[in-house]
Amino acid sequence: MFHGTIGPVNQRSESHDAAGMPYLPLSEEQGGNGAGGDQSIGSLVRDASEHVSTLVRAEFELAKSEVVGEVKKGVRGSVYFIIAGVVALYSSFFFFFFLGELLSEWLMRWASFGIVFLLMLVTAGVFAYLGYRKVRRLRAPERTITSVKDTAASLRRGHEADVPSTPAEHEGGVGAPHGSQGRP
Repeated sequence: MFHGTIGPVNQRSESHDAAGMPYLPLSEEQGGNGAGGDQSIGSLVRDASEHVSTLVRAEFELAKSEVVGEVKKGVRGSVYFIIAGVVALYSSFFFFFFLGELLSEWLMRWASFGIVFLLMLVTAGVFAYLGYRKVRRLRAPERTITSVKDTAASLRRGHEADVPSTPAEHEGGVGAPHGSQGRP
């Protein structure tokens, strides 16, 4: 941050909008003669550098907040996978062994344990499906992608609209190829 500079752009660049994002003025908002007012080129370059830096930080913060939110959703969805694993590996052994023995009172022992095994697979499958549904709902950080694309397009437009060449360049002045100064 550049401190101690005075001007309408610098005074406003430290404020934030309602969402907490830094405010970046796109044009001079107070007075001036439309051609930079009384600001020097160095001041304008410094302001532009400060605004680009603020813009990059804001883009990064937006991306971070969206990604963190999606990761939290993914963690919540993975709880179902954990539940499925715990049921299938630990508690199911004792409970389903009991069910197999209970069913063997009415069915043959091998048939009762086959039914219990299928019940175990169905239980694990249901929880795996619930976890899959939660994880499938994750989405890309749409606002960040849109914002980055808009910023890139704006920077490209600014780059394509370079300052037109000055008459001095055509007459061999500043910016003319070396060795052609003052010659037609």
